[in-house]
Amino acid sequence: MSARETALNVLIGCRKQAAWSNGVLKEYIARDKLDRRDAALATRLCYGVLQNRNKLDFYLQQLLTGKLKDLHPAVRDILHLGIYQIYEMDKIPSSAAVNEGVALAKKYCKKQRFAPGLVNAVLRQAVRTKGELKEPTALEDRYSHPKALIQLLAESIGEDRLENMLSANNASPETVVQVNTLKITAAALIERLAQENVQAQLHDWMSDCLVLANTGNLEKLTAFREGLFYVQDAAAKLSVQCARIPPNARILDCCAAPGGKSFAAAMILQGQGSITSCDIHQHKIGLIQNGAERLGLSNVEAVQHDATEFAAQWEDQMDVVLADLPCSGYGIIRKKPDIRYKDPKTMEDLPQLQLQILMNQAQYVKPGGTLLYSTCTLLRRENEDVVKAFLQQRDDFYLEPLALPDVFPVNTDGMLTLVPGEYDTDGFFICRLWRKV
Repeated sequence: MSARETALNVLIGCRKQAAWSNGVLKEYIARDKLDRRDAALATRLCYGVLQNRNKLDFYLQQLLTGKLKDLHPAVRDILHLGIYQIYEMDKIPSSAAVNEGVALAKKYCKKQRFAPGLVNAVLRQAVRTKGELKEPTALEDRYSHPKALIQLLAESIGEDRLENMLSANNASPETVVQVNTLKITAAALIERLAQENVQAQLHDWMSDCLVLANTGNLEKLTAFREGLFYVQDAAAKLSVQCARIPPNARILDCCAAPGGKSFAAAMILQGQGSITSCDIHQHKIGLIQNGAERLGLSNVEAVQHDATEFAAQWEDQMDVVLADLPCSGYGIIRKKPDIRYKDPKTMEDLPQLQLQILMNQAQYVKPGGTLLYSTCTLLRRENEDVVKAFLQQRDDFYLEPLALPDVFPVNTDGMLTLVPGEYDTDGFFICRLWRKV
C-alpha cells in the first residue's frame, strides 16, 4: 500500500471513528507495513492536511465550480491530500499528486462515478493556478484553527503571542527524548543512535535531552529496546525538575500514564526512593510497568487508582505529588492536530474536575512536601484559575518560585506557562505548591 493511501485511510478512519490521528496513524503504518520513508511521507501528509484543513478548503472553494458542502467526504479528503502536496510540498512532483489522487478516487469513491473526473480536473486546475489563488487573511483560515478556539486562546495568552503560537501549532514537531542516565550518557547515546542511522543532537537548554531526526519507528531501534532513552518533551521533563525532588523521596504520580514523569523522577532519585504511578485504566498500568522494566527502574510501582478517590494509606505520606491532570490539551495541538476541532464547550467542566483531583491529592502531601500541578493546556480557566480556587480552600499551601534553566526569566510567582513557538516545547503549565510545616 502507498503512503498516500495510508494517509487517506487515516483521515477517513479519524472522521468515521472520531479517533485521534496519532493513534490511528501509528496503527495503520504498522498494518500497511510501510518502510521508514513511506511512513514519514504518510505522517507528513496526514498531519499536513489536519493542520491546514481550513486553508485547504479556502483554496478548494476557489477551484470548484460547486460548493464545498456538496462534496462527498472521501472526495474532499482526496482533494485535500492532492492540494497539500501541490501547494505545500515542493519535492513532490505535481503529476504524481494528480495521478495518485485520481487513482484513490477510483478505488475509494466507486459509488460517486464522477469522482475521478472531478479530482482530476480540480487538481490539474490547482497545478495551473499555483501561486495565483487568493491567500487567506483571517486567522481561522490561515492557520486552520476554529474561530471560537482562537478567541479562547487569545483571552489566555494575549493577542501579542497568538499568531506566533498558531503558526507553531502547524509546524512539524521535533522528536525529543530523554537519556536514561542510569544506563548511558548523552554523548554515548548519540554515538549509539548514529550506528542505527539516527541523527541526534543535544537539546538547547534541557540537560540529558536529545532531539532526533531520521528515526523511523522508534520502538524498533535497538537503543530503545535496551532502555537507553524514553520519549518525553522538554516541557514535561521541566515540570518534574521544578518539583525539586529531595533524595530518597517518596513520590506519588497520580495520573501517570504512559509514565514519562515517573521515569524522570526515578532518574532524579538515581534508583533510590519510591514512585507510585497511578492511572484509572488497567491497560495503561501495563504501559507504565513495561516502560519501567525496559528502562530498568526498580523504584517505580504502577497501581490502578482513580485520582478522585481518597486513599487513606497515602495521607500525609508523600514528599512529592505529581499532578499532571486531565485537560483540554490545547498545548499539544502540534502533536495532535485534530484537538483543535473539538468543541470547547464539551470541556468546560474540566476545571471542576481538576480542582477536585487537586484537593484530593493535596491530602497525600506531607508537611514540608510539594504538590506539583501541571497541564498540557494554555487556558487560564484550567491553570491559574484552578490554582487560585485551590489556595482559597487550602491555606496551608503556598506558591513557591520555580527554579528554571537560564533561558527563562527569573520566576517569582511559582507558575509558568510555556507557549508553543517560544522555547521549542509543547504548550505546558507548571505550578509548584509547598505545604507548610
